[in-house]
Amino acid sequence: TAAWAHEVGNARLLLAVSIEQRYPGHAKQAGHIAAMCHVGAYCGRYVVVVDEDIDVSDLQELVWAVLTRSDPATSIDIIRNAWSTPLDPRIEPERKAVGDNTNSRAVIDACRPWHWRDKFPKVNVPTPEERRLAQEKFGHLFEPKA
Repeated sequence: TAAWAHEVGNARLLLAVSIEQRYPGHAKQAGHIAAMCHVGAYCGRYVVVVDEDIDVSDLQELVWAVLTRSDPATSIDIIRNAWSTPLDPRIEPERKAVGDNTNSRAVIDACRPWHWRDKFPKVNVPTPEERRLAQEKFGHLFEPKA
């Protein structure tokens, strides 16, 4: 398990957390806790919770997990009126003028669904040997043309 505050968006706007799910609701709970701890709470925007097989420091893996393991209708919770900063570019000038420096944030559960995690499709990753064979067979297709 790990946590990563991504460099994209000032290292506060996107927080990723990986967990080993232990019970129903664990991913949601971890996401809400991450959204409200100091790093996630101040000027946060998105918290993504993934399974332990995802490298949270790798943005491509993180986005892959969101795209393949979350359902927008059921996997995203919105927290309203959360702690932010006058430096948040998304807060309207009228709200800043009256000191309303709050924002909303999304908590995205991008874990395999707890109740059918054992039936969830396996990740299809080639072995090093399969990669080598594919490179030998098809590598010429990716060579630059003169």
